[in-house]
Amino acid sequence: MSGSNHTHQSDDPSKLSLDAAADYLSQGKAKVQAGEFAEAEVSLARLLGDYPNHSEALYLTSVAQRFCENYDRALSTLQKLIDIEPTYGRAWQERGHIFMSRNNILEARSAFQQAVTLNSSLIASWRMLMLLVDSKLDHKAHEYYKDQYQRLAALPPELLGVRNMMEEGKLSKAEQLCRNFLQKNPKNIEGMRLLADLGVKTNVLDDAEFILESALVYEPDNRLVRFDYMNVLYKRQKFELCMEQAQVLLDAEPENRQYRFAYANQCVAVGRFEEALALYDEFVAADPDAAPAHLLRGHTLKTVGRVEEAVEAYRSVYRARPDFGDAFWSLANLKTYQFDSTEIEHMREHQQSDATALEDKIHFSFALGKAMEDAEDYAASAKYYLLGNELKKEQTQYDKERMSYKLELQQKFCTTELFQNFGNSGCLAPDPIFIVGLPRAGSTLLEQILASHSMVDGTLELNNIPAIAHRLNGRRTVNEEPRYPQVLEKLTPEIAQRLGQTYIDETQVHREGAPFFIDKMPNNFRDIGLIKMILPNAKIIDARRHPMSCCFSGFKQLFFEGQEFTYGLEEVGAYYRNYVELMDHWDDVLPAFVLRVQHEDVVDDLEGQVRRMLDFCGLPFEQSCVDFHENKRSVRTPSAEQVRQPIFRTALDAWQNYEQWLGPLKQSLGEDVRGRFGIE
Repeated sequence: MSGSNHTHQSDDPSKLSLDAAADYLSQGKAKVQAGEFAEAEVSLARLLGDYPNHSEALYLTSVAQRFCENYDRALSTLQKLIDIEPTYGRAWQERGHIFMSRNNILEARSAFQQAVTLNSSLIASWRMLMLLVDSKLDHKAHEYYKDQYQRLAALPPELLGVRNMMEEGKLSKAEQLCRNFLQKNPKNIEGMRLLADLGVKTNVLDDAEFILESALVYEPDNRLVRFDYMNVLYKRQKFELCMEQAQVLLDAEPENRQYRFAYANQCVAVGRFEEALALYDEFVAADPDAAPAHLLRGHTLKTVGRVEEAVEAYRSVYRARPDFGDAFWSLANLKTYQFDSTEIEHMREHQQSDATALEDKIHFSFALGKAMEDAEDYAASAKYYLLGNELKKEQTQYDKERMSYKLELQQKFCTTELFQNFGNSGCLAPDPIFIVGLPRAGSTLLEQILASHSMVDGTLELNNIPAIAHRLNGRRTVNEEPRYPQVLEKLTPEIAQRLGQTYIDETQVHREGAPFFIDKMPNNFRDIGLIKMILPNAKIIDARRHPMSCCFSGFKQLFFEGQEFTYGLEEVGAYYRNYVELMDHWDDVLPAFVLRVQHEDVVDDLEGQVRRMLDFCGLPFEQSCVDFHENKRSVRTPSAEQVRQPIFRTALDAWQNYEQWLGPLKQSLGEDVRGRFGIE
């Protein structure tokens, strides 16, 4: 996280305490602000002697050294900081100032550009970029820099501080400052937008939606607010409302490319694929180098099953931008694409380049893992999968102990007595069929089988149940004790009925008229107790797969968002173990409420398992469910191409090719899970 300070308390009595270190930092900062630069460097040196990787102290030291005209030392200090935290935007801004002091305009401009790429709130960098560009030679760039600078300059200082804190990952401090500002200025639109953005970043989407809705009441013609509101509605999967906002923006400015692009994306969300493709075609015709348009066009073509065209769209992405790692990962993620030697060499070159952005390196790593797996070079493949996961894990800050604790709370509070006392008091609609489990466990296959039935609609991985759980939990910081699921003990039949009906109403937009529909959010296994209380007649199917096969398949998958537990062998193993323990608990306290379907059994006896699932759901047998691969419905998960083919066995034992690297996974699965599946 940018701007974090790498200090840890030590048992060494001669080492500065954290409080003393903070005092030296405050002294150094005060002396820099007072212009006492040499004295500042002395104070900061005492701190850095014990905490040499303290990012804020390194930053302030470089500032003091620059003002003392010790430019080489300042650059050396900054380089150490950048090595520790390459995404620390202020370090790059300071680097720009040093090169300006040396009259090295080219290096200065490059550094300021990198600074605003990492932190778009650095007003001094935007100002310098504006001044360094000749408005006559590059009018477009000058106007862009000027616009960014003026937008930030117009903000109250408090909100500029909020933006900087957000960019550096200090979200709780940013929220506190923003709320304090809005208490004094309750109708400040920019403050409301920032608070809503904080809601998005901390996944409090209902708050963000409410704030932006309120802002639109104050300023209904504010298109920036409406654009933010549209994006929050999209994240909440309120696609019809989202489409309405996209239409309002497009009607206001029909030629605005950003609004046209957003409208195309909403068309995809509501299933108007041909309309979306027509717009994407328009974008790539107007600008053949528009990599994002090619990419989204490829995703849409993949969704509707036009795979050869999707492949060509993804190739157009990397032709337009050779270091765009997502182009190659999207090809790999088709699961059926084979890279040629030229593409593999291209990926290797860009994956190793210092100029390649971290996000692109991650995409290249996972794509190379798949390419080497297809080439049966398992050592090289393992190297790239391990590297990609290591890079991704650094971004996620996933805490496996915290997740284990939260899942244990379900077992603690969702007891037999709770459900016996509550009875069937929720919304009695039998419509939902939940498919739960872990990602890459075969849930998309089960969905495709059931959605091939004339009485069942397939939908998406819907976030409605997690959203209800989140609302019941209330506003909590990461480390606060959760209210949910203990709060279920206070759930009244009236509230349960209302929550269940809300779920039915909010998911209606994804349905096409069949009496039953599928909600395929894997993580809903965490909330089966909640589902039972608010939707007692729902059906739940647990899609389970051999732990090594399932966990390794998740480990080598780069997900669009979520599923942070998959980016480490120990993490994914611990999560699988917790999942099995929780599913055992649901079997104990809610007998016969969940049907377990083992993926390997589906592969071995397709028709038998199809009949078993249909019987559980109270549906008559239809041959179309066995012939699921002939269903032309759109599929939006990584398994899209696989479920358009007949059942195959090739992936079941793929993990065995990597067994020598999977020791940490086996260990973290635990003795019980290993014993159940005969894993040595």
